[in-house]
Amino acid sequence: MLLLALTESELDEAAVAAAYSQTFNALANSANGREMISGIPDAWQAYLVTRILDDTNPWSIQAERTGTAGIAPAIREQAGRDLRALRQLFALTAQVIWDVARNTVASAMPGLQDAWVPWYNLAPPGPSRRLLSARDAFGHRMIECTDWHTLVDPLTKHWAQHGTGPFAYYHVLRWQGRAEGLAGIAHPDPIQLSGLIGYEREQALLQANLERFLHGLPAHDAVLYGAPGTGKSSTVKALVNAHADQGLRLVELRKEQVEDLPWLIAQLRDRAPRFLIFIDDLSFEAHETEYKALKVLLEGAAEARPHNVLIYATTNRLNLIREQFSERGKPGDDVHWRDTIEEKQSLVARFGLRVTFATPDQERYLKIAVTLAQQRGLQLPEEELRARALQWERQHTGRSGRLARQFVDELEAEQTLSNRE
Repeated sequence: MLLLALTESELDEAAVAAAYSQTFNALANSANGREMISGIPDAWQAYLVTRILDDTNPWSIQAERTGTAGIAPAIREQAGRDLRALRQLFALTAQVIWDVARNTVASAMPGLQDAWVPWYNLAPPGPSRRLLSARDAFGHRMIECTDWHTLVDPLTKHWAQHGTGPFAYYHVLRWQGRAEGLAGIAHPDPIQLSGLIGYEREQALLQANLERFLHGLPAHDAVLYGAPGTGKSSTVKALVNAHADQGLRLVELRKEQVEDLPWLIAQLRDRAPRFLIFIDDLSFEAHETEYKALKVLLEGAAEARPHNVLIYATTNRLNLIREQFSERGKPGDDVHWRDTIEEKQSLVARFGLRVTFATPDQERYLKIAVTLAQQRGLQLPEEELRARALQWERQHTGRSGRLARQFVDELEAEQTLSNRE
């Protein structure tokens, strides 16, 4: 709108003033958005680069499906021309547009020529949520490049790995049902593997499997089994955080939504990132039959499984479907009762990787507590720290990594308040 107002054959100073104000307002709102590429002072340039990187269009769709080798020649040629034109728009800096707008209204509306400032630094100061660094890095590569025509192949490669739309920005998403589909999570859990102590062997197994998946090699669906508080869910989230810049996305699916898997898979098929479908606390009662949709996806569907989808599930019960003792050894009303039992036990067998997170013994529990306290810089002799950790354990039910973290949280709060007095 502003460019149209500035290029009219008969300039309308009032229209230019209104358009500049409206554009300033729109860019300020965009700068407040959490999806904007960071570190670009000019709000217009930041907006343009962000829109290009996150846009879903025929070029980006082909890039996601086939990579650089599969782009149609006409699409590639038009992409280069479009990028050259967009680079000219990018060259219209905030200072240039501000100068033109001021000069346009100066004679007819002298009171307005100093009513605005250029739209630099519109984003709020201070640290923001961690963005995907690969996305930020490519945005800054575009800023430094003077000939965007040369970015056709690099941008295609970026889309082929990181995708577009919500997949370009959010690395954690949630399935909201068939009607609403996928929604990005703006504030995902920032947990890192370095904060999960005592289960390094279990983490290594899951990480090696994920790395094969990211490289397009055969990988296993995985089930993480263990008592509550042993770090199963945190491990999955930390692994995704560690590999987000390599194109890994986590999609949360609730147990009661398992029947939606065909609809979810349809949305993920042929998209560029690699998706880890995460089902937390997976288990079924005897009367619940939703697990059959999961069995079909894991193995046995007529439709081919997408190469870009893997499933990680956590459970407190390795036998994912509850059995009754009455079902074993007694035919009852079920003529084929052995088949029924084998069907219930077959779900977990379809996960190629099964990793057990054992309840920590006392020494592992103390190692977790001491290491976490050291990571947070808490000043306390190790002997006293161990003694207090054991006391905390006696005052609570069960021993786990979660209990150790809760103890360190309490200790940190106590020391912080003491230092303020």
